[in-house]
Amino acid sequence: MSLALRIALRYFKGRNSTQAINIVSWISMGAVALSTTAMVVLFSVYNGLESYVKDMYTAFYPEVKVSIKKGKFFTLDEQKRTQLFQIKEIGHIGISIEDMALLEGHDHQKVVRLKGVDNEWFKANEMDRFINTGTASWPGERVDIPSNIGVDIVAEMGIELDNTFQKIQLYYPKANASFAGMDAAAALNGMAVAPYGSFKVQPELDGLYFLVPLQAAQNFFNAGNQISSIEIAPAGPGNVSRIMEQVKAIFGPDFEVLSRLEQNRTLFMATEMEKWMIYGILSLVLVIASFNMVGALSMLAIEKKIDISILKSMGAEAKTIKKVFLNLGMLIAGAGAAAGLVLGLIIVLSQMQWGWIKMGEGFLDAYPVAMQWPDFLVVCITVLIVGLAAGWYPATKAAKQLMIFRDE
Repeated sequence: MSLALRIALRYFKGRNSTQAINIVSWISMGAVALSTTAMVVLFSVYNGLESYVKDMYTAFYPEVKVSIKKGKFFTLDEQKRTQLFQIKEIGHIGISIEDMALLEGHDHQKVVRLKGVDNEWFKANEMDRFINTGTASWPGERVDIPSNIGVDIVAEMGIELDNTFQKIQLYYPKANASFAGMDAAAALNGMAVAPYGSFKVQPELDGLYFLVPLQAAQNFFNAGNQISSIEIAPAGPGNVSRIMEQVKAIFGPDFEVLSRLEQNRTLFMATEMEKWMIYGILSLVLVIASFNMVGALSMLAIEKKIDISILKSMGAEAKTIKKVFLNLGMLIAGAGAAAGLVLGLIIVLSQMQWGWIKMGEGFLDAYPVAMQWPDFLVVCITVLIVGLAAGWYPATKAAKQLMIFRDE
């Protein structure tokens, strides 16, 4: 242990300083501890919210999505299909076709996003977690066309899911149809479907999406064997980048191959930006709190001027004196950071276990929290940098003090 650190530890643990200096030092540590706690808690809350948002967007936003850059539909030829199914990192491949359609029922009309999907699509999008009624697959052979509907559409349109005789009417414009000078109904394709089940993801999606079997949607859109997208789930974690590379090689430059993050870039960027804005604000609060540390170290440097003179007379260089007060600043900041980390950890763990802080009515009962160790590292580094900066001025001033051997 260096001489400067030993002296700094002695000053840090010492009880010989005046009461005012001790009080200011404790206030400094308390301010650092509270700022650290706030950083840990808010980082964990934002991590929890980000995880929750990502979890909500699992449905309808697969890990990897393939779609054509120009146009709405495309044909998946047999060669590409074979190559796609040969990628060993892929767990599930869902096929879908979608477009806007008009929903009519109970004297109400609503524009919905009609999406035709196969049974593998439910697995690729982990829909079993979001099914409210019914199952995450299409039933066996039926005379009618089954549908799986967002809960908000069910509520708004008054759809009776347990009524096997109810039929819901959907309309879609015929290709090259003109609405001028003719009966509007003649320009529309119609399809009657039966309510088979419902799903609940989040309001934005629950009030928009209406699911039917893939072939029924293809017939309704007059699309033949064409599709809108291929939705892929990896066989295991960490396979997404490898899958994307291979899929891009198969489909070429005319197709978009997007990860879940790229499909929701704006949403996830906004969440991440909010997190780091909060970090910036709390760092500013920490800087303001460090002014107490500057005051405490400055007063201590004045009080210890005799000690400084004795050290200099014994051959201690100015840089050694400077290191004493820099180390002392780091010790105060480190002690505050340690206390803040422990307190923040206790708050986060208790919220994870018991959910003390409630969100009120909605999809979540309590604020979600999630700990990420890189965030703890960022907090520690920030606090230590602020502690070093706070100790720089008092340390420099102490190092420049003239030698005094009598306290006048």
